[in-house]
Amino acid sequence: MTSAKNPKTFHVKSFGCQMNVYDGERMAELMAAQGLTATDDANAADLVVLNTCHIREKATEKVYSDIGRLRKHGNEPMIAVAGCVAQAEGEEIARRAKVDIVVGPQSYHNLPNLVAKAAEGQLGLDTDMPVLSKFDALPARRKVGPTAFLTVQEGCDKFCTYCVVPYTRGAEISRPWAALVDEAKALVDAGAKEITLLGQNVNAWSDGDRDLGALIRELDRIPGLARIRYTTSHPNDMTDGLIAAHREVETLMPFLHLPVQAGTDRILKAMNRSHSRDSYLRILDRVRTARPDIALSGDFIVGFPGETDAEFEDTLSLIDEVRYSMAFSFKYSPRPGTPAAAMDGQIAPQVMDERLQRLQAALNRDQAAFNAASVGRTCDVLIERPGKLPGQMLGKSPWLQSVLIETDAPVGSMVEVELVKAGPNSVIGVERLRFAA
Repeated sequence: MTSAKNPKTFHVKSFGCQMNVYDGERMAELMAAQGLTATDDANAADLVVLNTCHIREKATEKVYSDIGRLRKHGNEPMIAVAGCVAQAEGEEIARRAKVDIVVGPQSYHNLPNLVAKAAEGQLGLDTDMPVLSKFDALPARRKVGPTAFLTVQEGCDKFCTYCVVPYTRGAEISRPWAALVDEAKALVDAGAKEITLLGQNVNAWSDGDRDLGALIRELDRIPGLARIRYTTSHPNDMTDGLIAAHREVETLMPFLHLPVQAGTDRILKAMNRSHSRDSYLRILDRVRTARPDIALSGDFIVGFPGETDAEFEDTLSLIDEVRYSMAFSFKYSPRPGTPAAAMDGQIAPQVMDERLQRLQAALNRDQAAFNAASVGRTCDVLIERPGKLPGQMLGKSPWLQSVLIETDAPVGSMVEVELVKAGPNSVIGVERLRFAA
């Protein structure tokens, strides 16, 4: 541990998923509410919060590497390890490295108390998993950018055999309807024009007989909220009401991220995915019927234990059939304590490498084709930040494409553009009409 001191500046570094980004923002708001000043320079901060992800292989070792780099710099900040690695490793982190605070993703609302404890020379440790109490303890949302995240659901009851989320985030819980509507209104009042609803299984959200589709319809009534998105979804929770919302709610953007993970039923069953190839494709057909212009995204794992060459080819054929606008793909990595880590038939690294390259080539092909097919479309783009070139701004199309525009429109503006040129990862737009910032 560091020598006892009361920090005056802080830096939060978040790894991994969008929910971690949300949690990092909330921890920063907690520290600011305590009078601490944020800094972009971790080496100059009195308190550094490493908000960790535990999904990928070697996540824990990356945390220790970051801790070592901070200590080598000589500033000796107070170090807090937060997030899923903190939940999984607990006090072991403090035994292995000089850290002052270990706090899990369901307990970070107690961070100010843990900082005070660490300032007295004691280890601040909290990896309890209370149900929703952290949200009641977090400060009110204040100033945000044009886009904002809103966590509506946490945890997972699916127990996919490769995944640690049920153990690090706990069981599925849904935040109450009224709290979410209030926070969404606060985000819009603070400057947000687009809100992305977050959850480990976001479409599992419910409050009584109301599903995520009903919540989206309620948020659609908030004046000033121009766009609604949600991620990450599970095929098992694509309700009729949510699919209907894609047809009927104008502010719900035509984009769906629906992970499938593999394209053959035997591997899906081994993963405990609870859907089949056919049921997944039938869901996509229903969504496309409701919203014909929808862009589809997915997740894929290659090299799951026992995956044969023929089963991998089935995954490639699924990609050929769906034609995703974008997707995320990973080599299988065994996570300690998960059933898949003990399965027979672990795939050789070189085989996984070759499969991943082929799969990513197919996904990149389809993303480039989707972007190319967008040329000639006119759409609204929400300006999020400056681009790399002078006079260039970057925003997102309704289909979540990155769009580059030469414009003097400020961040937060909604601009009508014609999409005139496509690249593999972005689209060039020409401004036609500007709406109020």
